Formats: sequence, structure tokens, C-alpha cells
Amino acid sequence: MQPKAESLMSDSPHHRASRSPDHAISGPSEPLVIPRLYAIIDPAQGEGRSSIEMTTALVAAGVRIFQLRDKGASSGELYDEALRVAGCVRHAEGIFIVNDRADVALAAHADGVHVGQDDLAVESARAVLGSRKVIGYSTHVLEQVREADRSSADYIAFGPIFATVSKANPDPVVGLEGLRQARQATRKPLVAIGGITLENARAVLAAGADSVAVIRGLIGAPDLRARAAAFLAILA
Repeated sequence: MQPKAESLMSDSPHHRASRSPDHAISGPSEPLVIPRLYAIIDPAQGEGRSSIEMTTALVAAGVRIFQLRDKGASSGELYDEALRVAGCVRHAEGIFIVNDRADVALAAHADGVHVGQDDLAVESARAVLGSRKVIGYSTHVLEQVREADRSSADYIAFGPIFATVSKANPDPVVGLEGLRQARQATRKPLVAIGGITLENARAVLAAGADSVAVIRGLIGAPDLRARAAAFLAILA
């Protein structure tokens, strides 16, 4: 979806992401505001549900930022998935991010891309997508956070905060204290990820996160809509 200036603006920091339409890589910009619940859609962890099924249920619950992550899909399959999810998120006036693949994000008119330490570099992704798209960057240690802070990334993901089963070979747990240190290392929006549940989500916000990214704790639930509503109530 091609974001217009007004489509990414928000009166509430808990429901929409926003950034200046005049954002430039090296110039000043308005800070990005990210909804407190960041849903990561991964068909491999969705208990047999398709990406669009999960997205539809979460949109109905009030979730407004989504990242599509499908490591097992071919380029064509990921593109088709991205188009379907983008249409659903666009209808809800939400924000749609593609994991890893800047080319798919561009082709599907997503709002942006999220890259990791082993993916396309932030500035390379920026060159592909342009200055008005959102770019997120995964970090796992403080030096990576500081590097990300110097980049044109719009937000920084940090974790795993707690032990997680969402990755086959997760990075070492950083804990709440690590999150507090990451908060001190950057002024960019900070998205905490890894092992976040209904029981610990508020503590994660209290430690300095602007948003919590949830995968299995959200899409692995028997009732996605109810689980999302519970997260949103806790994070309000």
C-alpha cells in the first residue's frame, strides 16, 4: 500500500504509526510512533492458519501494525501473501511491514521492511524503498543498538527479552535490565521482542520499550481475537 502523508499520522500513539512525509535519510524528522502491540504473522507458528486468516482476526481485535514473516515461502508465494495481507491491513488503515525482503515490500506497496543482522543493510534497504518508507532493524546487543541509532532505521527491535521458542537458534536472552540499557542507548522507537506474554508485557513497557512484538504468544493462541484484545487491554 502506498502510504499517503495522512495515512501514517496519528492522534493516538497506541494505535497508529506515524512519521514525517518529509523524512530524509540524513535530515531531521518527526519521530516514529508505533502502536504498543506489534503483531508478527508467521504461518509456521499459526497453528495451521493462513496469514490472511490471522491478520483478519487480529485486525478485528484492533491490532494496527503487522509484520509478515514467512521464511518457508518462495518469492512468488511471499509476494502473493503480502498482497493479501496488505489489502486487509490497508482497509483497517494499519501499518504493514514485510520481514527481510525489501524487494517484496516494494512490489507489494507495503509501508516498509524489517531487516535483521544478516539481511540487507539498513541503508541498502533505504536505497531500495526510498525515504518515506518505514525501516525496522533487529538488534541483540548494545553495540548493535548504538549502530542502529546512527542509521536511518525508523525503529529498533531489541531482544530476545525472555526465552523464546519462535526461533530455532535464538540469540542470548537480554532480560529487562538489558532492555533498560538499550533504552538509554537510543532515542529511536524501541520494540521489544522475545518471549513476551500477557504476564510480562507491562513490565517490558516499564523497562523502556515503546512497543512489544509478539509472535507465538499471539498467533499461537486458540482464539486470536480474544488474545489480541487481552494484550491491547494490558498495554493500554
